[in-house]
Amino acid sequence: MVEADGPLPGSPEGFPEGAPCWLDAQLPDVEAGKRFYGALFGWTFDEGAGPEYGRYAEAYSDGKRVAALAPKRDGRMPTVWNVYLATPDARAVAARIREAGGQLVTEPTTVGSYGTLALAADPEGAVFGLWQADEHPGFGKQQEPDSFCWTEVYARDKGLVDPFYEGVFGYGGFEVPDAGVPFRTWSPAGAEAGPETAVAGRSAVTGEFPTEMPAHFLVYFRVADCDRAAATAQRLGGRIRAEPFDTPFGRMAALVDDQGAVFAVMQE
Repeated sequence: MVEADGPLPGSPEGFPEGAPCWLDAQLPDVEAGKRFYGALFGWTFDEGAGPEYGRYAEAYSDGKRVAALAPKRDGRMPTVWNVYLATPDARAVAARIREAGGQLVTEPTTVGSYGTLALAADPEGAVFGLWQADEHPGFGKQQEPDSFCWTEVYARDKGLVDPFYEGVFGYGGFEVPDAGVPFRTWSPAGAEAGPETAVAGRSAVTGEFPTEMPAHFLVYFRVADCDRAAATAQRLGGRIRAEPFDTPFGRMAALVDDQGAVFAVMQE
């Protein structure tokens, strides 16, 4: 692990409750994942934690921690990027999740001296993680090229999903006008709600999506050139799920890696 300079970015002072603080991808072949994301984002990787931690391989950009790749423990598990939301008390949030109609996929579990994690599902089944940091601070780099910049949950019933997240995390919600689809941003408790302070959001699953598509989170990575990133992902054996297009927040594309994990890239 790389030592952090100054206050830990994953500490409560660094990440407000409910803010994304970490990502990992569950993949059938971690070595193939290293080749794909190393070529796409220029990431380097450590040797991976020992078998007691699932041989978890952390990724670095400019020597700073950005994400991790982990081998799927079961072939029935989805190949997916997971986003973890920060909390100073994972067990308290887990209780609020249950009370609000969600479920715990993995109960809060202490991971050595690194911190406490849990996996949860919202009332529509979208899965997200919780991370209570100890020695593992979370992102060392974000909102910069080749690192995490945004996440949103795709939901079918906003009347069910919005109160869930706003109740569990205390988010302030802001419905974005002229977004093309019903779109809401979420800001941390105590902040003025709006895109300028938002840490995550909710988008609607519209008729453009297959009817069998479940509710899910999509993670975004900042890139210097969206079109080049999409072309590179395709050259590396991935697919373009949504061709590059312009939005009020920047140019973006939805991509699929060479093992089936979906993610997005955004250029300011």
